[in-house]
Amino acid sequence: MAKRGYHHGNLRQALVEAALALIEAKGPTGFTLSEAAKQAGVTPAAVYRHFAGREDLIAEAARQGYEIFTDVMQFAYDKGQPSALASFEATGRAYLAFARKYPGHYIAMFESGISVNRTPELAAVSARARDVLERAATDLSQHIPPEKRPPASMFSAHIWALSHGVVELFARNSPGTNSPFSPEDLLESGIGVYLRGLGLVAPDE
Repeated sequence: MAKRGYHHGNLRQALVEAALALIEAKGPTGFTLSEAAKQAGVTPAAVYRHFAGREDLIAEAARQGYEIFTDVMQFAYDKGQPSALASFEATGRAYLAFARKYPGHYIAMFESGISVNRTPELAAVSARARDVLERAATDLSQHIPPEKRPPASMFSAHIWALSHGVVELFARNSPGTNSPFSPEDLLESGIGVYLRGLGLVAPDE
């Protein structure tokens, strides 16, 4: 694995990039700060000028991942407009696309055991990501009478969970899992079944 080195003296970011490479290769608990330092081409002592420990380093990788994730989700939502259904479905697909394109960030965010409440900055950016999906869910449910309308936070969380499950089981080569359908087809059909069950789309849509 080649050293990435640090770019224009930005040691902090070089360490994050080193951590992302190690997370992809070894998992979030499979490397040490010393390995991250070596990957970045600096001494272990230099790491502690920026991060108190490995978890702080992973938390920063997760924060940066959520920044990208939020942008991806927002782009998908905007691309689907003015159709509420298209926007909602696009945010689900964006989850799958993000996991494939940014595996190191994805693992840091969702598989490292790092709480989104570890830092105020991480909590804020993760909340922004949730807000995009909740806004799409709110748009989609506007035609349902308020007394019959499921909370947008609930069914957007269900779609998030469905997306996450498809990624974990079928999009990341998990051992012992197989499907004759692509992850994209599984996710799209799952979202369709769910939305029809809630009465959010017509049976023939």
